[in-house]
Amino acid sequence: MVAQRSAGILLFRRSDADTEVLLGHMGGPFWERRGAGAWSIPKGEYGPGETPESAARREFQEELGLPVPSGELLDLGTVRQSSGKIVTAWALRGDLDPGLVVPGTFEMEWPKGSGRMQTFPEIDRAAWFPLEEAAEKIIKAQRPFLDRLRSALA
Repeated sequence: MVAQRSAGILLFRRSDADTEVLLGHMGGPFWERRGAGAWSIPKGEYGPGETPESAARREFQEELGLPVPSGELLDLGTVRQSSGKIVTAWALRGDLDPGLVVPGTFEMEWPKGSGRMQTFPEIDRAAWFPLEEAAEKIIKAQRPFLDRLRSALA
């Protein structure tokens, strides 16, 4: 079985005090009451007919409902999540107002086994976090992206 692949963009901004990254809190019933480890970079799956970079740009727009800011992408490499999914990410310096986010949605059977399909937001909120706080919020498998961004900016 071929591992699922996802790609995403980690938006960051810098100030004199710190570097902050934009994360999305994962939507749906599994994540609604969780804080630490329930945030992610805006990302999504892609298939053989799409490049990781084009998927990352598409997914950023789909998940946040906002265009990808212009600028040069910084390759952050890949990680393997506990599910086996391989995630490729880029960092991009930019800014946006999380209050303007209009998340995309997904549909799933909920409650499981009920036969009822419900619609949930892909992310239920987005926020800026300093790198140290982001490391506590982001799902564990994506933490290396924060370390790689920190190293690239040093």
